[in-house]
Amino acid sequence: SIYCYRKPKTKRAKRFLEKREPKLNENTKNAMLIKGGNANLTVTEVLKDIYAVKKPFAVLYKKKNITRPFEDQTSLEFFSKKSDCSLFLFGSHNKKRPNNLIIGRMFDYHVLDMIELGIEKFVSLKDIKNSKCPEGTKPMLIFAGDVFDVNEEYKRLKSLLIDFFRGPTVPSIRLAGLEYVLHFTAVDGKIYMRSYKVLLKKSGCKIPRIELEEMGPSLDLVMRRTHLASDDLFKLSLKQPKGLKPKKKKNISHDALGTTYGQIHMQKQDLSKLQTRKMKGLRKRPAEKSAEDGGASPKKSKSA
Repeated sequence: SIYCYRKPKTKRAKRFLEKREPKLNENTKNAMLIKGGNANLTVTEVLKDIYAVKKPFAVLYKKKNITRPFEDQTSLEFFSKKSDCSLFLFGSHNKKRPNNLIIGRMFDYHVLDMIELGIEKFVSLKDIKNSKCPEGTKPMLIFAGDVFDVNEEYKRLKSLLIDFFRGPTVPSIRLAGLEYVLHFTAVDGKIYMRSYKVLLKKSGCKIPRIELEEMGPSLDLVMRRTHLASDDLFKLSLKQPKGLKPKKKKNISHDALGTTYGQIHMQKQDLSKLQTRKMKGLRKRPAEKSAEDGGASPKKSKSA
């Protein structure tokens, strides 16, 4: 098939295409939350709560979409290109896999990897009567359990969850901004997701006393099916452009204490023409001047 590229006719279309072009520093990843054709009330509420946590970097599709991501991924790729989202969460429910969630991500608008999770217990945001964090709050992510560092599928799940919930990259942080914690615990084949609001209490010193208050949503999950990318494709998706790699600086070294030493290359200096401090004691005598001039006698000044 021949791909025909047409130039945009309007400024709006031009801005839209420029926004989607590859960049050295990519935009914050957006997530699309899709409801399956047979989603029940539990799955719908989970998608709404995850959307509330992920806003404003999320798109929630309210209509039901009859698709099976593990059998056919074309509809997911279509929605990804349409909404410019590289992360997705698909919810469905049936007799064989009740209360089902599929979390995944895209690479070049194609499914890179996805993991199917089953919901065993769910407590929504509205069921926990506590104060909530403002929309768009960047969460702190905590992972507990050795299996996240040992098992290959759990390693990929940890990477997926970090990618999904990390939010925008910020150059600096402030203490008052650390007010939201997402905690994931993996033990006995289950994954427990809990969310807390951080309360900074007075402690009588400069460092405040920390208290955690559960605010929801709360999920007990179990891993079902997985679709993981090959090592080569996963390595390719992590590749960074050359413009982001720091340039190596020559002739610079560091010692054990962190002191920086630099080596400077200079041309050889002619010390015979070096200007020294002028002092009466350092002035040349007439005999020395005549010797430098080739023995010529100094001219006599005209008498008045």
